Amino acid sequence: MAAALTLWVLGLATPADVRAQNRTHTVYYEGTDHELHVYRIWGKKPGKTLLLIGGIQGDEPGGFLSADHYADLALAKGNLIVVPRANFQSIVLKRRIINEDMNRKFAESRQDNYEAKIVRILKTLIQESNCLLNLHDGSGFYSDTWESSSRNPRRYGQSIIADSETYANPQTGERLDLGELARVVCREINQDIENPKYHFHFNNHRTHDADSMNKEQRKSATYYALYKMGIPAFGIETSKSLPLELKVRHHNLAINAFMKRLDIVTETPGLNLEPPVMRYMVLSVNDALPMAIKNGQTLTICPGDSVKVSHIEANYERGLSADIIGSGTMNDFRKKTRVYDSTRIVARKDYIDFGTIHLDVDIRRGTPASAASSRLPEMGAPFLLFRVKINAQERLYQSGTTVQMIKGDLFELVDAMAGGTDSRDLLVNFKGFVGNRATNTGEDRGYEIDTGRDLWQRYSIHKKGEIYPVVVSKDERVLGKLFVQLAAPRLQYVILGQENGPALCITPDDSTAVVAGRPIRMLDINTNVSGNLGVRAFVSSPGRPRQPISVNEPFFLNERGDADPVHGKQYHITIMRGTMVIGKIPLILGQSFGKAVSEEGMVDRENISLEKKRGKTG
Repeated sequence: MAAALTLWVLGLATPADVRAQNRTHTVYYEGTDHELHVYRIWGKKPGKTLLLIGGIQGDEPGGFLSADHYADLALAKGNLIVVPRANFQSIVLKRRIINEDMNRKFAESRQDNYEAKIVRILKTLIQESNCLLNLHDGSGFYSDTWESSSRNPRRYGQSIIADSETYANPQTGERLDLGELARVVCREINQDIENPKYHFHFNNHRTHDADSMNKEQRKSATYYALYKMGIPAFGIETSKSLPLELKVRHHNLAINAFMKRLDIVTETPGLNLEPPVMRYMVLSVNDALPMAIKNGQTLTICPGDSVKVSHIEANYERGLSADIIGSGTMNDFRKKTRVYDSTRIVARKDYIDFGTIHLDVDIRRGTPASAASSRLPEMGAPFLLFRVKINAQERLYQSGTTVQMIKGDLFELVDAMAGGTDSRDLLVNFKGFVGNRATNTGEDRGYEIDTGRDLWQRYSIHKKGEIYPVVVSKDERVLGKLFVQLAAPRLQYVILGQENGPALCITPDDSTAVVAGRPIRMLDINTNVSGNLGVRAFVSSPGRPRQPISVNEPFFLNERGDADPVHGKQYHITIMRGTMVIGKIPLILGQSFGKAVSEEGMVDRENISLEKKRGKTG
């Protein structure tokens, strides 16, 4: 009989240790030129929090492109707050300053511009953190002594900057050895930098001292973090003289070294600096149904029509903007903008132009038109795009794509867009689903489809109930298809605990003993279903109906105070999604928690590691 697994032996007071990894993405000032994206990542185990700020000055791409690689990390321990582009407007324009230098706004300021608004948010993030790294590209190469005009004490490149050698917190008395930490990090990252001319050095700005050469830094983020919040803070400066890829790699080395010192456990991110490529842009005219338009195409509209770009499909997700030249603002992404003269929409990745849609304003067509008046020139077969919702989350897919889902996921066909074709002239049919059984026209847009309940297997490809085609046609001519591939929902394991005993990781091929009359807690359910959407748990025994149980809520297998429990009596925890049983865990009444039951009676289990158990179960 398979052995159950002891995950940790700390009782039931630490269910957070088995919680699913958590992350959030918050957007401030959405739809403005200074949109701010903040990514918070919590590890599976608690630890210190490191704040990464990139792009506070827009002409320093090494910092913000490095921070980009950390926004999607998975952490085993510790936490990250990542702000890849603190000053997006200056990044798009590739300028250090728009109104004021954002890194000189952390002292009191009378100017209430957009830089001040962003800084107020950055200050709150600093307060949430245990350490700050402000990522920059600096001029030349820092050296303690004068070597040349490009390598001397007044240059910043290839240095780790702190505002002091040490700092004693006046409230707590805690001493921060900033210089020692920076030197340790420099030694560690220099081992991976072959050219000694590019080695990092500690640069003590002595910002608080009366004779400091860097008094302007008293308005900076690192000074605020250290002297106002009492947390260690460093500026990471790569040299502007280095190639972009090398700058990003050196920033990554520094971030990884600080994460190591803070005991934040993760994998080193990959490096992606491939040129940006726009596949298509999704836009609507006068609030009509959106169209997917390929890079380089021309859209004809009327004078005064409003245009709104809602999506840019590219090989990057962050740092994207759309600029309707001569209209609107610097960034017209997700805004309605009126257009009166022929122009173009430029898609940008940070400051790089990488896609163009041409707008041809036809003055012969008069005043602002209905949506039907906008048109694309004929360009062969129409470019087809599917707009769908999966578990209420909207997504876009190109024709020919296979969408991976789990049976029981909810799927809705919102719309299909085919070049300049009016989507109302299209028929969108999910083969194997009938939305209106009284009048089946084959049109399936707008229905929420339960993929575990609503589909007819015989209409799936190969009739196995695994892959279903979604077909778009016009005048009985097929324009394209989307394929929905369904995998079976599967229970991987549950975490159970009983009073002060260990927490056990139990897979469906395990059984475990529990003590009669004592409360049991199910601390976690791990399935292949995203977010465990629609997953429920029940406990039952022969002759007893299923009773629902919830994560972290105690339940009993028999009444309290039962003086003569039947040892060996078997119960089941049943995990379901909708009407589908996706796994069962046998529970057997015994004299202690975590014992196995064989035909010969009660026998001790041998504890095995989580890694071994996961290897066994695949």
